[in-house]
Amino acid sequence: MPGPIIVQSDRTVLLETASDRFEEARDALTRFAELEKSPEHIHTYRITPLSLWNAAAAGMRPDEVTSLLEDLSRFPVPPIVTGDVAETMARYGRLTLEKEEGGLILRAEDELLATEIEYQEKVRPMLLGRADRFTLLVDPRHRGAIKQALLKVGHPVCDLAGYTAGTDLSIQLRFPGLSGLPWEARTYQKDAIRAFHADGSERGGNGAVVLPCGAGKTVVGILAMAAVGQHTLILTTSVTALRQWRTELLERTELTDDQIGEYSGEVKAIRPVTLSTYQILTYRRSKEDDFVHFGLFDREEWGLVIYDEVHLLPAPVFRATAEIQARRRLGLTATLVREDGREGDVFSLIGPKRFDVPWRVLERQGWIAEALCTEVRVPFPDTDHRMEYAVASQRARFRLASENPAKVPVLRDLLEEHRHDRVLVIGQYLDQLRVIADEIGAPIITGTTASKRRDTLYEEFRQGEHGVLIVSKVANFAIDLPDANVAVQVSGTFGSRQEEAQRLGRILRPKGGENVARFYTLVTQDTSEQEFAAKRQLFLTEQGYQYSVRPA
Repeated sequence: MPGPIIVQSDRTVLLETASDRFEEARDALTRFAELEKSPEHIHTYRITPLSLWNAAAAGMRPDEVTSLLEDLSRFPVPPIVTGDVAETMARYGRLTLEKEEGGLILRAEDELLATEIEYQEKVRPMLLGRADRFTLLVDPRHRGAIKQALLKVGHPVCDLAGYTAGTDLSIQLRFPGLSGLPWEARTYQKDAIRAFHADGSERGGNGAVVLPCGAGKTVVGILAMAAVGQHTLILTTSVTALRQWRTELLERTELTDDQIGEYSGEVKAIRPVTLSTYQILTYRRSKEDDFVHFGLFDREEWGLVIYDEVHLLPAPVFRATAEIQARRRLGLTATLVREDGREGDVFSLIGPKRFDVPWRVLERQGWIAEALCTEVRVPFPDTDHRMEYAVASQRARFRLASENPAKVPVLRDLLEEHRHDRVLVIGQYLDQLRVIADEIGAPIITGTTASKRRDTLYEEFRQGEHGVLIVSKVANFAIDLPDANVAVQVSGTFGSRQEEAQRLGRILRPKGGENVARFYTLVTQDTSEQEFAAKRQLFLTEQGYQYSVRPA
């Protein structure tokens, strides 16, 4: 049987979707390559330095990558590719940051590499001199910045400098939960913590765990807290997410209410476990002022900082994180895709990818719902709308297509089809969502909805008081709505792959019965929205999801 992939000398890999070995090859490539294009018949991957360094950090060896390529390839793998894989992956570990006599050293594998690093223009200001032929002295204040700088010139650093001891805090897991419901950590969650914690050694303690929405990333965070056993700072995307973390901590651990603090716009309570949001951390009175709340990173002897939805980490928080490299850091996310291209900063400052499981693997095991994805193509309702689109600017065209009024009757039909389900209607444009809310008489949550009102509507939806809930992009992340089994996306943020993944994630929590979730995207036919939709779907395609296309 011919192999399903063709490996090309420019480090691209073509994968034939019709092959019997398609799924096997897709899951293998995801470990060390990045998906670039996914039309119907041939998917294109690219092997990049960062994808190989993440693979190396996760324990993959160059010979494993080469063996997989050779086993799956239809033609001989170009020697330049196998050589490049070996050389690139070997770079991870050639430079190590270590602690020595109270200082920080950068140890190189050989003298030539040490000299090359010493003469890097962006690195030299962070060095304090040379200890010997292989060792450079590093200013401890630049532990994060030097890793960023070196990654950009092709030299990933393995940080073995260890961590300062945080204040001890015994965190005991509670079985069954506070509610009396039984639970236990799943095998993949335990594996994720073993990979992250590394038995408490300096080889662990930093990095990202990548799991699909609904797979229990919060539980992974709680297991990490129990393993570390020290004061913990948890950063989340919203006050709603913050309070969901609080509920989970009280449910699954012996922590008491007065041991958990909230540091938000409403409350400023610092406790042994403190929950905060990215929004409060990045608050400042003006662009010229300092960030008022960055001092939170140093207000306690944190032994662990958890970054929920780490792919959304705002740029200013990267800067603060660069200064706290002596604290253990765990990033939790469904996807390391960042639309700003700063995946390298996640690698340098939070740490490399430590653990990843393909979404469809967990689906097959029943840990998340099976997802059926459908793109519904909706034409403009009349010639006038088509003409307005034809003469508009490129940016205006996207919005006109997104807010196509013909989507409303299509939505009505879908809601009738799923009248016995729990449906989320998700969109980008508030005017569009308000029109839909008026048309169908459903409650709406936007960025201006007060936190208390949001929590009330979410709870009413969970209890079945509302069969339909309309949400803006504020509900893209970290919202626990386990009974939602249908999502209809009426508009999105251009070609955002991470947003598409997060929106599907809102309905992936395991269901009773058939354990199936349905995800619809309404796209205006023959417009730029259709082109952007293909880009949005790229990450989910990499995870093995296929979109069926149907006319309105």
